[in-house]
Amino acid sequence: MAVDKYNLKNPSVKRILQEVREMQSSPSDDFMSLPLEENIFEWQFAIRGPGETEFEGGIYHGRIQLPAEYPFKPPSFMLLTPNGRFETQTKICLSISNHHPEHWQPSWSVRTALLALIAFMPTSPNGALGSLDYKKEERRVLAVKSREAAPRFGTPERQKLIDEIHQYMVGKAPSVPQQNSVQGSEEHPGNNEGEAQAQDAGVAAAAEELPNPAVGEIQEEGERVIEEVHEAPVNVNPSPTGTSVSREIPARDPSDQLLQRPVTRVQKPADDRLFTWAAVGLTIAIVVLLLKKFMKSSGYGALFMDGS
Repeated sequence: MAVDKYNLKNPSVKRILQEVREMQSSPSDDFMSLPLEENIFEWQFAIRGPGETEFEGGIYHGRIQLPAEYPFKPPSFMLLTPNGRFETQTKICLSISNHHPEHWQPSWSVRTALLALIAFMPTSPNGALGSLDYKKEERRVLAVKSREAAPRFGTPERQKLIDEIHQYMVGKAPSVPQQNSVQGSEEHPGNNEGEAQAQDAGVAAAAEELPNPAVGEIQEEGERVIEEVHEAPVNVNPSPTGTSVSREIPARDPSDQLLQRPVTRVQKPADDRLFTWAAVGLTIAIVVLLLKKFMKSSGYGALFMDGS
């Protein structure tokens, strides 16, 4: 880089040369930026798309123009790679750009500005100057294309720098993730999980179709209940015949058994006849007593006694 033609005592030149040395001594995997040989106030840069977004894996080239008053005035930014978020070859409007000099801080640098630009990529454009609002699928397609070749722009010397930066970023930026496989894993869970859900659904459906289990034997001591249940085959694991399951459920208390499963007691025929005769005898006794009382009160009882 020919720096002899610049006034090394100039604050802007001193600051720019310092940032160039820092960029070369501490390179980043997220971006790379260097000035042109013939003009240190004009830089070429490339950033990689932020992870876990539609820009992931993409390599986006751009151009930075530093003002003569740098760092006291902000730079301007222009994207050269189609990306679906910013227009190409158009100065974009950001809080770190020359469109908003009131927000710029002299302590910020090219490195700081590039990190901010990466953070702005997945944000909503909100109608800002030079912004685009492509669909995520379209942005993913552009991210894949951005890796194929560097954009063509400017003089051969500038293009040489762009190509060098592109080769560096291709080696640092991971490839674009396969969206089809990611969507497939989200839409179709693992086989084990799918089979478990199918089994649960089949068992639930079979349980609804089963009749109420019949009580085979209730022991008088109330110790246990033996239930014989004939279950229908489940659709998930079909078998030729049904499965007979014998379940033994210990009874905690006789009263609990009555609460859990009401038992209807059927009277025997002999008990019914005995109850009927007792009712008839009681009715006859009541009628006789009422008849005697009536005869006594009407005098027929005394007449009957005298005649005897």
